[in-house]
Amino acid sequence: MPAMDWTPLKAVIDANESFLISSHVRPDADALGSELGMRAILLALGKQVSIVNASAPPANLQFMNPPGMILKLNESVTKATIPQHDVVIIVDTSAWQQLGAMADVIQASSAKRVVIDHHVSSDQLNALELKDVAAAATGELICEAAEEFGVTFDADAANWLYAAIATDTGWFRFPSTTARTMRIVAGLMDLGAIPHYVYNLVHEQSSLARVRLGGRVLARTQVEAEGRLAWIYADAKDMAETGAVPSDTEGLVNVCLTVGGAEAAFVAVELQTGQIKFSLRSRVPHNVAAVAEQFGGGGHKLASGATLPGPLPAAIDRIRAAFLTMLEPVPAVTTPPLT
Repeated sequence: MPAMDWTPLKAVIDANESFLISSHVRPDADALGSELGMRAILLALGKQVSIVNASAPPANLQFMNPPGMILKLNESVTKATIPQHDVVIIVDTSAWQQLGAMADVIQASSAKRVVIDHHVSSDQLNALELKDVAAAATGELICEAAEEFGVTFDADAANWLYAAIATDTGWFRFPSTTARTMRIVAGLMDLGAIPHYVYNLVHEQSSLARVRLGGRVLARTQVEAEGRLAWIYADAKDMAETGAVPSDTEGLVNVCLTVGGAEAAFVAVELQTGQIKFSLRSRVPHNVAAVAEQFGGGGHKLASGATLPGPLPAAIDRIRAAFLTMLEPVPAVTTPPLT
């Protein structure tokens, strides 16, 4: 039995003909796989579909960027030339800020809105919200919707959705991984998903710049709170001297969390705009989504993100302070003696 009632989405699909799909800036594999999976569902049901994002896919996810399928705003298409649509489907985010320039496009449209997401953080998007925070990835939800609608994915879509779920679960090692997750993944493999092929494309095709940046940045790992917090940063100089780009920092925060005794970690990345992008991680019972929300970001309890204004040192100090507060020990409750 699916965890979600997909009847409202089916009603929207049946009542409309043209659909625009979008997701968050700097799309990860879950965002891209969910978009492509939703596109496959809509095409199978005879609908017109466009995918438009504010950001292009990173270099290591170009296999999830089939020619002509995912358009980049202000490059492949502009606000004025985006095809007319009846419905906007937003996947893998529930926050206006995370949509980047697409937020303005969506807010200006009179189209009905649908959100399909698994993140805890949420804004009021005035949408039909199909959210399951217990799902390991939005890709899981797309697979469930396809099953409910009687849609079968081809091998390409199966690989894209496998990538969506595998990456968002840390290759099935995060606590969010459930038996439900593994049953869905087994179904994708039956349809042609090849795990070693996907892993190779995502993690074993690094540029020399990415490798050099990782070595440089990880060499300056800082620990605080008696080793419970580990953090790193990558500034504009790091990017320029290694030839790397911000997406080359993906995954480094997880390396910080492997430091023995670390309960939380973050990486700060200085963008060309002068803004500072933070990726936040923690272990149970800490909640980095609550930290991210203090700065207009969001995500999961154990994996979230936020973007702060620069300069870099000031932004780091603000995030550090929030982390150190989160890690403060909870005062013991003293029970008064019985009299």
